[in-house]
Amino acid sequence: MGKYLNPSNRGFQIARYSEIYVDKTGLISYTNRVLDTEQRYICVSRPRRFGKSMTAEMLCAYYSKGCESKELFQDLTISKNQSFHTHLNQYNVLFLNMQRFLSRAEDPNNLIFYLQKVVLSEIKEVYKEIVCTQEEHLATALENIFEKTQMGFLFIIDEWDCIFRENRYNIDAQTKYLDFLRDLLKDQTYVKLAYMTGILPIKKYGTHSALNIFREFSMTEPKRLAEYIGFTEQEVKDLCIRYDMDFSEAKRWYDGYQFRRISHIYNPKSVVDAMLDGEFHSYWGSTETYEALKVYINMNFDGLKDAIIMMLGGACCKVNIGTFTNDMVNFEKKDDVLTLLIHLGYLAYKEETREVFIPNEEIQGEFINAIEGANWNNIIKMISDSENLLENTLQEDAEAVAKGIDCVHTETTSILSYNDENSLSCVISLAYYSARMYYTLIRELPTGRGFADLVFLPRRSCDKPAIIIELKWDSSAEGAINQIKKKQYVKSLEEYKGNILLVGINYDKKSKKYQCVIERSFL
Repeated sequence: MGKYLNPSNRGFQIARYSEIYVDKTGLISYTNRVLDTEQRYICVSRPRRFGKSMTAEMLCAYYSKGCESKELFQDLTISKNQSFHTHLNQYNVLFLNMQRFLSRAEDPNNLIFYLQKVVLSEIKEVYKEIVCTQEEHLATALENIFEKTQMGFLFIIDEWDCIFRENRYNIDAQTKYLDFLRDLLKDQTYVKLAYMTGILPIKKYGTHSALNIFREFSMTEPKRLAEYIGFTEQEVKDLCIRYDMDFSEAKRWYDGYQFRRISHIYNPKSVVDAMLDGEFHSYWGSTETYEALKVYINMNFDGLKDAIIMMLGGACCKVNIGTFTNDMVNFEKKDDVLTLLIHLGYLAYKEETREVFIPNEEIQGEFINAIEGANWNNIIKMISDSENLLENTLQEDAEAVAKGIDCVHTETTSILSYNDENSLSCVISLAYYSARMYYTLIRELPTGRGFADLVFLPRRSCDKPAIIIELKWDSSAEGAINQIKKKQYVKSLEEYKGNILLVGINYDKKSKKYQCVIERSFL
């Protein structure tokens, strides 16, 4: 066993026998299927805290000839697959953690030289009868080994994109790195499998990609690997039962990443931390400060600030992900920034509608931190005032509520340039921002006779009444209340028992004023 060639299974062993381990070995059934095929090149990109390195360690433990891993896998999902024994510990594996190579090379321009030097040193020791001591090129050495032995190699490359994230402006070093990977992997018969993992998809240079051999699985296009990006809903439910934790709170804090095949994906590291600590809060900041997010949301692109504000209000925003060049430097419009935030995990993406949104409470908090640091004073004031608006609503002070919403409208005038009820709904959601501490906010709750615009359901620990809000545009607040009653929106809250506040809000476009009516009901 070696450090780079045929490593041990120690990394996966640590994960496997940790207090919490969630079985994701089903991924191996996919990699087994594509071994030695045209689809053997796989690039999986996902955010920090989403288990990239653990997956790389798992694949090394399964394939590497340098260890015996049957015991680690024998009671996991992959053991039930007919290909399990066929490929278990049968291959030469090269495990390349690019983050470590980059750090130890000291200068990014020396990355390729350093990598080849240390990896070749190990290969020459194992294959000294085939690889001459003067050989300086890793690809040439592997070609010679394959020619003499007909034994191929599996490449597991972790943090493949670190040079693009840490040395953003060193185009020369980046280009040399891509050329090295292309020479090492592209059209090489010694490659049985190449699995790369990182945060960013593969860098684009114009219409050409140096690594166009790879099939990419990302936060915008996870395809068949969606369930392995994070924890599924059932996996989180099982953990909540095991640790006696409130599943609804786990969902509020860490759910929200949606893919075509899997509708609910949870941030895995945050879920694990919450279960072990026995409490829900944001764990994101322990590895990623708000500074990075602050830089991106402050970029001077038309519509970017409005999009962020709308998403804070619970709305979704259209995005074109196709123009993003997969780096952290070249941005031409707001869609490029929003697409980067998807890959960083700050935004979630709906493939079907091509929309982005803030996925959960944990990330919502990161945006608030970034906004405070970016001096978005009007938004911070609005959030601060939202506690008073909620209190006025609970006190059934309709005049004060109308006045409070009017202030929010003034602070976020650009949002209402769309002149529709969706924009109004966004403003009302922002106006009631602090209500998220006590309520679960549901936009357009199905009622059987239509959709209630906004519903605030109190959490189990909250003794406040439920709130149903109906919005009108150039109509009347009384008409909004009548619609709630006529369409029997209250009956949609059958599982809730207690007081309900019916709130009708109307915006008069001509006078640019709000009217509000509040009535009490009971279920």
